[in-house]
Amino acid sequence: MPTPIRIPTNLRKLTADRDTVQAEGGTVGALLDDLDRQFPGIKERLCDEQGRVRRFVGVYLNDEDIRFLGENETPVKPGDELSIVPAIAGG
Repeated sequence: MPTPIRIPTNLRKLTADRDTVQAEGGTVGALLDDLDRQFPGIKERLCDEQGRVRRFVGVYLNDEDIRFLGENETPVKPGDELSIVPAIAGG
């Protein structure tokens, strides 16, 4: 079952300006892999060379930060929603 993924403004150029896309997978990592299959190059913006989500990117499953769940191994079930949120720096 496809999972909706909310895309932040700064990455929408990679998703044909779509703010929400669908991906399939049983874990967050699988969703990110499917997202990259559909929109090549997006995963390198989100993940480091080891495939871990970069420190300055927040990935939330149903409003919970995956860093406090199981990171890329976090299970995804029907009805879940993933949000990608870039860090905001300021001073």
